Amino acid sequence: MKKNALISVFEKEGIVEFARKLVELDYNIISTGGTFNLLKDNGVEVVDVSSVTGFPEMLDG
Repeated sequence: MKKNALISVFEKEGIVEFARKLVELDYNIISTGGTFNLLKDNGVEVVDVSSVTGFPEMLDG
C-alpha cells in the first residue's frame, strides 16, 4: 500500500527533486496551489489536495 505525502511549501527550491525521490520510494504526492503547479509542470505525479478533501483551498493554498 502506498503512503501519502502532503507537500505545500513557500520556498520551492529543491522541492521537485525531493518529490521525485518520494515517488521513487512509492509515495503518492498530494499538494496545493503553486506547489502543485510546479510539481505537475515538472512531470511529477501529483494530486491536488482539494480532490482528496472535497473542499476548495483556503487562504491561497
